Amino acid sequence: PAADNCRQLLKPFPSQAGRNPRRCAAGFASHQGHRNRFFCVQSFSGIDMILLEFHNRILEEALLSRFNSEKKEAVDLTIADFDGVLFHITNADGDRNKIIVSASIKFYSELTKYGANEYLQKEYGDLVTSAESGYDFSLLVNMEALPADKAALARKVSLLKRHCFASVFEFMFDKQAAGGCTEKAVIHYRDDETMYVSADKDRVTVIFSTVFKDDDDVIIGKVFMQEFKEGRRGSTTAPQVLFSHKEPPLELQGTDARTGNNVGYISFVLFPRATAAGAQRQKTIDLIHTFRNYLHYHIKCSKAYLHCRMRARTSAFLKVLNRARPEKKATEKKTISGKTFTRK
Repeated sequence: PAADNCRQLLKPFPSQAGRNPRRCAAGFASHQGHRNRFFCVQSFSGIDMILLEFHNRILEEALLSRFNSEKKEAVDLTIADFDGVLFHITNADGDRNKIIVSASIKFYSELTKYGANEYLQKEYGDLVTSAESGYDFSLLVNMEALPADKAALARKVSLLKRHCFASVFEFMFDKQAAGGCTEKAVIHYRDDETMYVSADKDRVTVIFSTVFKDDDDVIIGKVFMQEFKEGRRGSTTAPQVLFSHKEPPLELQGTDARTGNNVGYISFVLFPRATAAGAQRQKTIDLIHTFRNYLHYHIKCSKAYLHCRMRARTSAFLKVLNRARPEKKATEKKTISGKTFTRK
């Protein structure tokens, strides 16, 4: 009943895509189903895509501003990203013509088991340098040898976290193409949340465990997951999406998977058409690695929108009550001697 009430509250406002889980889920499923359909939402910063960006916007803009600046200034910036990732931008040995971009990823040691170092070396080539102290991976940009397309270089560097995540998916997608494997990749991407990736001969299964902080989040999350299931009816090429609450799916039996009232598991079943080498594989990686943050971001937006509607409705009720309140008549009382009576 609570989920039904949530749907009824959100249904009359389809234009508020960023705050409507039905539209959010449909938009993500459309991308996964290879439809050329995009939804835009009105946010505090203007018009944004419904999907979260795959790169770090602050990192990209910080680099681009220095690439385009005629004056070489010292830089020392620390930037936070989702999943506890930290970026550090600084000058190499105080040389303002050389910028080091470093990333600190808590689960980087788990990614290296699936070729993270080799994948990053392939993506960044000569930009790779020895890791800065306290960080897991570093890139060195020579300001005196910038390419003609500076924006492309800034975007490439800002995708560092995405490429770290991509290594495990590339590894498993290749295993599936080769006939599958019994190994299951387990990535503890947050302190209390885990990603599981397994490769069979005909599919790759990606399972996210996530923790809902509030009971309301569980209800709205279920609405999202239901819409993902229904979204597959409109597109046979969309991946199968499964959601389990409290208990982990059967694929995780015998693992350290958590259980509890606030724990949920989202499973994506990816068939070869979504993991085939090329542009489609890269699109799949872009979408799948941001899914956890995508889900919780839109749950928060939906809750904010519901609260906004409730406050607006309460304000309307108060106006009605104020209009219905009878006005007090001002009456003047006098004593027997004719003086005006004043109550103190």
